Amino acid sequence: MNIQSRLPTTPDEFLRWNEGREGKWDFVEGRIVDMMVKVSRNHAIIAARLTTILGQSLPFPPFTVSTADFGVKTARSVRYPDVMVDQERGSGADLAAASPVLIAEVLSRSTMAIDFNQKAQEYQTLGSLRHYLVLAQDEPRVWLWSQDGVWSEPSMTEGLEGEIALPAIGLTIRLMSIYSGLFDQQ
Repeated sequence: MNIQSRLPTTPDEFLRWNEGREGKWDFVEGRIVDMMVKVSRNHAIIAARLTTILGQSLPFPPFTVSTADFGVKTARSVRYPDVMVDQERGSGADLAAASPVLIAEVLSRSTMAIDFNQKAQEYQTLGSLRHYLVLAQDEPRVWLWSQDGVWSEPSMTEGLEGEIALPAIGLTIRLMSIYSGLFDQQ
């Protein structure tokens, strides 16, 4: 007997379909997209440092800091951001953030256009989201979209002495704390 399971057509169906599955997948506007997990050392370090900074600075509960293993559901997609802060604790069995307030992506050559365009547009539809942060991996440079009623155009901050103000979570992060030592030996 040949049994074929139906592929998911909604974000909720995708989250159930994807649970426990090998590989890395996103659900983008009704399509399952293979997300090849091949990041550079700098990408991994930047995401880990930002996760650590947020995890050590924000109280749990109510904030939950997560990595690319935990999803965020938009109206038509499910994404797995590099770093995310959810402002509601939710259930331990949840497969996606309940109320993300910060989403951060570390740029890769293959995802640059998606991070700046498609993901920025998708993430900005989330009612709870206040900050979308994109971090370069080859130099100390970040772009920040913020929302307090309306979304701002992205502001760019560069250099190790630069700072990122994230008022929705009550933090200001120095780029030095994310990028220190990454470019000394290159």
